[in-house]
Parts: sequence; structure tokens; C-alpha cells
Amino acid sequence: QTPALRARGMAAGAQPALRVPGEPLGAAGELVAGAGTHVLGAHVYASRVGIERRETSGADTAETRPTVSVVAPAATSAAVAAVPHVGAVVTCRVVKLTTRQAVAEILAVGRSAGGETFQGVIRQQDVRRTEIDRVVLYNCFRPGDIVRAEVLSLGDSRSYFLGTARPELGVVFARSATGHPMVPVSWQEMQCPSSLAIEPRKVARVNV
Repeated sequence: QTPALRARGMAAGAQPALRVPGEPLGAAGELVAGAGTHVLGAHVYASRVGIERRETSGADTAETRPTVSVVAPAATSAAVAAVPHVGAVVTCRVVKLTTRQAVAEILAVGRSAGGETFQGVIRQQDVRRTEIDRVVLYNCFRPGDIVRAEVLSLGDSRSYFLGTARPELGVVFARSATGHPMVPVSWQEMQCPSSLAIEPRKVARVNV
């Protein structure tokens, strides 16, 4: 018998919700982490942008917990309709750092994944609200980090200006120097669960 698949929080015929890296999907004691997810502490988190799917275990296995995975969204008209706009919260991946700004690739706008690639820039003065002149970009972001940010303005023809000043904005997913997903330990630090090394970040406050 084919295992049942479903997207969390969907009514019949509804558009599936998009998950973004670092978003909590549920308690680790109640779910098995599948493709596109990882376990940190007591929760399962998304590791990629995509649609959540849950697969019930077969009758021939002792495992009773469903397996949760995050799969790439299909290229539907709803997916490609996502275009960044002022005030929107976007999910992006940092691709380059300088002393004055972080350049990022926008992966999703709100709960919609865009079919077109957009570029965003987080300037030094837009990282946080206090002690702006003391912001060191390398202590806030690293290439490969997944960041939740707000679109502040349309910027120039090549990129959008993004900001992470609000507490719920900032890094939502990052890997340590050894490649392990890190755990937030404060609003400005994350820790590798393997080496226990602590790395600086501008951490987003995520409700679990």
C-alpha cells in the first residue's frame, strides 16, 4: 500500500504552505526527520526552501512516527508569482560579504518561492537598530547562511536593500566551520553541537 503523503496545515485542495530553512516543523519525539530536514535539540527543522510532506510508516515497521520531509516546490503559476516588494519578509542565502554589506540571493518572498532569482543587499547600517557604527558584518553573517530579512527599498536595478533590525529577523540557519547545523544560544551567537565551538551571528528569534 502506498504511504499517505500530506502537507502540514492543508485543507483538501488548498495550496501547500512553503517552509524555509530554520523553520521548526515539530517535536523530534513525534517526527522522523527525512530529506530536507534536520534535528536540533528537541525539534525538527527545515533545511531547505520547499513544501512540507509527511509520510506515515508502513504497517510492517515498528516506527509509529510519521516521517517529515521538505521537497522542492513544483514550478506552478503560484510559485513564480513571488516578487519582492517593500515591507515583504524574504528568505535569502548570503553569497558574498564585504566590510560594508552582505550580498544575498533571495529564495522566497513570504511563503512563496520565486521562479526568478533576485539579489538583495544587507548594508552595515541595516543589520540592527543599536550601535550601528560598531557592526562587523563578518560577526553577523557568513556565506551560506540562510537569513530572514525585510525589504526596505527597491535599491538599484540590480538588487533590493534588505534589513534585519527587528528581533525576528536575522540568521535562521547556519552551518559551523565543520559543516554541522548550529544551534542559537543567544541573539548574537550560535553553537556547533559537534565541536561545541561558538560562532557570532545576528540570530533571528524563532518561535518553536
